[in-house]
Amino acid sequence: MKPLPDPSRRALLGAAAALAATPALAQRSYGPNAPPQRYPDPDIIAIDPRRFTAKLGNSAITRLHTGMGWAEGPAWHATGKFLIWSDIPNDECLRLVEEDLTTHRRFRSPSGYSNGNTFDREGRQIAFRHFHRDVVRYERDGRVTVLADRGPDGAFNAPNDGVVHPEDGALWFTDPGYGGLMDYEGNRVPESARSPRPFIKEAIYRIDAQSGQVTKVADDVFKPNGLCFSPDYRTLYVADTGRSHYPDAASQIWAYEVDGPRLRNPRRFAEMTLDGRTGMVDGIRCDESGNVWAAMGWVGEGYDGVHVFAPDGARIGQIRLPEICANLCFGGTRRNRLFMCASQSLYMVPVETRGAHFC
Repeated sequence: MKPLPDPSRRALLGAAAALAATPALAQRSYGPNAPPQRYPDPDIIAIDPRRFTAKLGNSAITRLHTGMGWAEGPAWHATGKFLIWSDIPNDECLRLVEEDLTTHRRFRSPSGYSNGNTFDREGRQIAFRHFHRDVVRYERDGRVTVLADRGPDGAFNAPNDGVVHPEDGALWFTDPGYGGLMDYEGNRVPESARSPRPFIKEAIYRIDAQSGQVTKVADDVFKPNGLCFSPDYRTLYVADTGRSHYPDAASQIWAYEVDGPRLRNPRRFAEMTLDGRTGMVDGIRCDESGNVWAAMGWVGEGYDGVHVFAPDGARIGQIRLPEICANLCFGGTRRNRLFMCASQSLYMVPVETRGAHFC
């Protein structure tokens, strides 16, 4: 793998000064009855103010909904102007409407313990289901089409997250297998008692939109999790959460060159250590400038939330949340609202950038 770029001494000193000037995460209230938050929001941090230009001086992090078991898989429907996401343990998919930011439960119930969600070029929901270990599409007439339930090596472990390529409609997705390791988020299989992988090697797959053929495109990531394309679709970023089960796994984001239906030249894009503490990255999205916004957690106060990485892999910004963040997406009519699925809650903050993709 290619080594990470070494930041200059000046950049390091600037980042240290910015963090030193930032107060520790305060015990703040969220939700409709919370007191107003003084601007600028202290939990939105420009580690590199020159490069992290998405921070607004007069916007605040808002909790839109809470009470879930483990929130995951947010996806924005541009035509319908709504957000959907999964509450995996409660086996449902929820919906939030843009006009008044209200949440409506049981959009899908049961959901098959679905994790990730996305939409295709025709606005149809695609879900990655833990319990059934498959990838499905919900048709306009109510039917459910199974797009894939096995790859070239056999039945999947438990598909996790995916993205649609807008040019050819191909669906790229990951299969780390977490839903096959526990009943809480899927269907624990006997093999999981002996192995961190339920059935087959964890891998990244591609479903061809025309033929429906499933191809394994990479399996060098320990546990491939969240993924996203760069704005020009020449790079595929993949989060590796293998550290949860493999001692030799590094906590990092990988970058692959996209060569048509294939991936090549894997390299380390960014690592997850901040101030000597290393967490794990889950869901990821790119903005229009090519910055990678990463859902982060499993460390604690001051770390958990969202970390933002520039196209060269340098960490330039941070959004601190009071919960572990599992996934995120850009949404709203102008795709300039960042929605964050964090453990039991859904958060939102307006930002001065837009998501690079339609979902």
